[in-house]
Formats: sequence, structure tokens, C-alpha cells
Amino acid sequence: MATTDRRPTTPALAHALSAAARGLAVIPLSRTKLPALRSPHRQDPVPTPSPAPCHGECGRLGHGVHDASADPARIRELFAAAPWATGYGIACGLPPHHLIGIDLDTKAGTDSSAALRELALRHLFTIPPTVVVLTPGGGRHLWLTGPPGVAVPNSAGRLAPGIDVRGAGGYLVGPGSRTRHGTYATAPGTAHLVPAPCPRTLLRLLLPPPRTHRGALRPPGSHGQGLVQFVLGAHEGERNTRLFWAACRAYENGFGPALVNALIDAAVRTGLTARESRATIASAARLTGHHP
Repeated sequence: MATTDRRPTTPALAHALSAAARGLAVIPLSRTKLPALRSPHRQDPVPTPSPAPCHGECGRLGHGVHDASADPARIRELFAAAPWATGYGIACGLPPHHLIGIDLDTKAGTDSSAALRELALRHLFTIPPTVVVLTPGGGRHLWLTGPPGVAVPNSAGRLAPGIDVRGAGGYLVGPGSRTRHGTYATAPGTAHLVPAPCPRTLLRLLLPPPRTHRGALRPPGSHGQGLVQFVLGAHEGERNTRLFWAACRAYENGFGPALVNALIDAAVRTGLTARESRATIASAARLTGHHP
């Protein structure tokens, strides 16, 4: 006759096991939203030269997101080692979902939802119905899925002010987690949904630009040559996206105004009009907190 696991289950563990049942790999979190288990290497002597960091190869617990698992027995082991855990983190970028988290923050009065809407209008994509998690501070986490083999990097404010991205090597605080600021909860009407595929246009914005080939045409000027070259390499259907991405990076690095004319010239050479190019660059300036 089958037996039932009657070991004590904390609320955090119960929520973590529920997430694991959906194929999501989890780790225990403390009230600070940080991994509840400290690194087992914090007191190890540092050899010279330093080796590559351990990601759990040592067999001990405490390697952050690298401990993440969807196996119930492993999850119970993690939470047994951290009985103080009040929440759980969901690892991004892992199969089967290859989760991508879009974190819409509300700090310092930033309207990140409006920034995402402007991005969607500018680049003609729509966020499909998907899981939405409400944060204690009034923000939202949108759960999306990426294609296998594509590693979306973590970023903070790169896409637009107030928008952080959780990708490979990152994690999202799971619904039901209790932190010192409050409890995370699934938004009404989204708990039954599965994470929706990330729109392809948005996915391109989340990825770093491809490396340019040697021998390609180099525009004049010492600043932003790689960004201008990135725009020059655009094909039909991605010209506006590449221009917007390059303009954002230019403003973030402090030489946006100096690069405007070169970016417009490059965009016009790919087929955009000067008017379209100026509007796209102005949008990038606004989204990075600058005045065009």
C-alpha cells in the first residue's frame, strides 16, 4: 500500500512544492529575498590563482540558484537545511519552461508599466495573457518563456527605467513567499495560466547584440562605432528595433546626444526615413531618463 509523506510542511515549502509540480525548479529564500542557505565556501581559504567558482560540484548545499530543483525529495532536503525560510525562488532559464521574468518596479516613482507599453507600441508586440505575480511594493512580475538554447541575460533598467529582467542564472520570488515587506501573490485571474511565450520582438530586445564580422564598414568617430555598425547591419523587419536598442545603449553610456546624427545616417542607409529615425531615438532617450 502506498504511503504518504507526513513530514512537517511549512507554508513556504508547501508553495515551493506546488510550483515544482508545475515543472519549476525552486530554492528556499529568507525574508530578505536572498537564498536562505549560505555558501559552504565562505570560510574556505582562497587559493592562488583562484579557481572557477563552485556551482554545487562539491555536493554541499548553499550555491544559490544552482541548488534549484523540481524534485520534491531534493526540495524537502533544501528546506530542512533552512527551516527559517519564509519563501522560495524560482530559477529562470531552466527547462522545461526556460522562464524569463519581466520585473516591473515602482521605486522612485518610475512608471515601468507605461514604459513597457511604450516599448510594445514602438516595436509592435503584445504581451500575451500569462502568469502575473504582485509584489508587496506594488510592482508586478510577468512570467514568459523563452526558446531552448537561448540564454536571456539578467539586467536592471537596460530595457527601460524600472524594468528588470530575470533570465539565465537569476530567479523570481515565488507567489506565497513572505518577506520583510509583505507577501507575494498571484494576480487575480492569472493563477490558472501557464507562462506564455515571449514575443519574438521583445526577445530580440532582451538579448545582447550579435558580434559584427571583421572587415565590416566602420563609421567615423571614436565613440559608439560598434553601435552604429550594429544599426548598419540591420535587415528589413529589424531596422527600427536595432536603432532603438543602439540608441538606448548610447544614452546609457553617456554619449547619446553625440551619436544621434551618426545613428540617423546609419538608419537612413538601411531604409528608414530620417523622421522615423529621430522619433525612435527620441523614444530611446525618454525611456533611459534623458531628454531628446
